[in-house]
Amino acid sequence: TQTADLLGTLAGAGSPVTRLAPTGVAPAAGALRWELPGWAGSVDLLLIATPDGTEPGLSLLAEQAYRRGLTVVAVAPAGTPLAESVSGSHGLFVPMAVAPYDHDEPLAASAPGVLWALLTPLLALLDRTGLLTAPPDTLQKVADRLDAVAERCGPAVVTYSNAAKTLAAELADSLPVVWTEGVSAGPAGRRFAAALAELSGTPAVVAELPEALAAHSALLAGPLAAGADPDDFFRDRVEEAPALHARVVLLRDRPLGGLTAAPAARELALTHDTPISELEPEEGGELETLAELIAVTDFAAVYLALASAPR
Repeated sequence: TQTADLLGTLAGAGSPVTRLAPTGVAPAAGALRWELPGWAGSVDLLLIATPDGTEPGLSLLAEQAYRRGLTVVAVAPAGTPLAESVSGSHGLFVPMAVAPYDHDEPLAASAPGVLWALLTPLLALLDRTGLLTAPPDTLQKVADRLDAVAERCGPAVVTYSNAAKTLAAELADSLPVVWTEGVSAGPAGRRFAAALAELSGTPAVVAELPEALAAHSALLAGPLAAGADPDDFFRDRVEEAPALHARVVLLRDRPLGGLTAAPAARELALTHDTPISELEPEEGGELETLAELIAVTDFAAVYLALASAPR
């Protein structure tokens, strides 16, 4: 899901990316099935990206694509049934990087590192085919940006100078309301919401500005607003859990043309006594800023998961 979202954003309208959603009775490898759309044929490219590789449905999908003349490219762990199926169907299989250590069980889709292990080979491939721009020097800049975020947000860095730890602390016992602005911020925000749910069990809602102002106005005006329960001041701090209140997280990637809804977003949040956290990447190319937003929020999701884990 996240790989398709990012590729679709980076490729733009000129090279539309269609995500094939699975069907099935359970979210288990053996229960899921995928079907090609009726229009898919010899001029189309099927990209399969999975950290598992044991899904029979994906092997069947690769075989179906081969029969219909599609070019198939898959990124998955080496030695899996999918690898054998794609190679046997004259497709291109790229082993997923699992360094620095291997895993006995499939990784969670939102686990840090999984996204880039799946996405990087596809970026290099699609750059060579001309569907998007991601030359080797750009990928190196992305790697450098990820290293820089790791230095600033790693476990050894104290909270007051660590943007990810600060964000995790701010989101503790809160309902994250993620607002995004800019092309790169959209998929980063959606991934952040997915990572919060999958890694820490924290529900979150996400929307893009300026539509988010209308979509979430009633939410901020309701019982989730920080000022909605004045009696909360008198609750027993020892016996009673704090009420769940919304906190806006504004992810921005310098919108084109200088037009921004950020001032209106801040005003709406403050009007409803809702605190707001903001993240904005340093200047750079689209992939670099996207990588920074994803990396910082990935760290925050992991820190929140560690803080909320049973003792």
